[in-house]
Order: sequence, then C-alpha cells, then structure tokens
Amino acid sequence: MDTPFGWIFFGNFDLALISLYLFWLFFAGLIYYIQRENMREGYPLENEDGSPASSLLSVPEPKTFKLANDLGERQAPDGVRETRELALARTAVNGGFPFAPTGDPMKDGVGPASYAMRQDAPELDGHGHPKLQPMAKVGDFAVAAGRDPRGLPVMGHDQKSPGKISDMWVDVPEQLVRYLEITLDDGSKRLLPMTLAKIKADRVVVGSIDAASFAGVPTIKSDGQVTKLEEDKISAYYAAGYLYRTETRVTSASKLRILADELNKPA
Repeated sequence: MDTPFGWIFFGNFDLALISLYLFWLFFAGLIYYIQRENMREGYPLENEDGSPASSLLSVPEPKTFKLANDLGERQAPDGVRETRELALARTAVNGGFPFAPTGDPMKDGVGPASYAMRQDAPELDGHGHPKLQPMAKVGDFAVAAGRDPRGLPVMGHDQKSPGKISDMWVDVPEQLVRYLEITLDDGSKRLLPMTLAKIKADRVVVGSIDAASFAGVPTIKSDGQVTKLEEDKISAYYAAGYLYRTETRVTSASKLRILADELNKPA
C-alpha cells in the first residue's frame, strides 16, 4: 500500500526543522526591517536628470524622533526635497560620466567642492554645548606635544603668505585640534581644516590653494562656534583647490567645461 504524502512529509518534520524554518523567516524579516529603516534618509532615489529611480522596497512611513538637548522633534522621512540649483552640465550623454561646473567651481558645490546641506547649527556635546571652540575662549587647553602653529605665517602652494595662524579650534570632548584660525593681512579671519595643513618649523603650508584664494574661503557667522553647514562648505572649498587652483589642474577642469559646453549648446 502506498504511503500518503502527508505522512511522508510530517514523518521528517520535527521540532528542529520547525526551529530552522522559523529562524529563516525571522532573519528575512529582520533584513527587510533594517533595510527599510535605512531608507529614512536619502530616499526616494533619483536619476541624474532628477527623475524618480526604481527601488525594490518602498520608502517607510514617517516616524517622529525626539531630539536631544530640547531641540524639538524631527520626522524622517520628511518628504522635503533639496531645492539647490547646482551650476553644472553634463560632459557625456551616457550616465556615469562627470559633470562640469558652469559657475565658480570652488563654491558651487559640484565635484570636489560638493557639500551636503547639513543643519546650520553647531554640533553639540553631551551637555548641549558646542563641541568646536577656539582655544582662546576655552581656556583649559594647551599644546602638549608638537609645534604650536600660532604666530606662524600660512602659505599656499605658490609659496606666498596671505596671513598668519592666530588660534586653534579644538574639539572639546575629543581633545583634538580640528581647525586652525587664520588672520589674513586685511584683518579678516578664516578657518583651515587641520588635516589639510602641514605645520613646519617656520610656516604652515596648505597644498590645495594659492595665497590669493584664502580670501574666498567661506566665512562663519560667529567667532566662537562653527555650524555643521559652515564646516562642510569650508572643507569643500579647500578640497576643490586640488582640482581648480593650479595651472595644470585648471587646464584639466577647463577641458571638462568645454565638453559640457559642446554637449549642452542649442542645436
């Protein structure tokens, strides 16, 4: 007599197999949940021309988050699209090719000068105080190792000096120097990311820009704190100099712009 199919199936179906199947279902659900939570920022995706891009999963429903330090609440996703009009043009018909800046490449937020529209407020520590502050205002910090750059002239890659280092901005909870403060010859001040400076015995060298370009570094609103948006703009400006602020670099950038002009000119 033939054995019924149900008997064969359940004859090999024990508690261990049930546990294995349940684990697989749980793990698949966990991956689905984590991926959906990961889509609360930066989604829905868009193509290079601004049209909606296809996505395997849908964007999750908005969730309200309570911010620390009595900063209110925030919804994510908030459904707000960035409205910046970037001065750029395509250099090729196909996707994946670089875009060329059509305005001021150092400040337009294109290519190496790209920056995110972060919150225009300072980053806070666990007590609600700005993390980054000038050493002159903190008072409890001193240079314990290495050279103190204050008072040294700052030089661009053209070996010319637009001013001197007047202060250091420290990350108070991390006890690290994040920025050097430059006082230019006209009395105005600019910040220089510490990671882009080489401190020598008699000068501080910046390899990404020339002396004349320091005047164009984005300024900050306060002399005692720097916002997250200001940090991104400052870092983007210095980074752009690696492509746009020497003769050979400018030549390469100009070739990209010529390609973009040819591709985008009216027929």
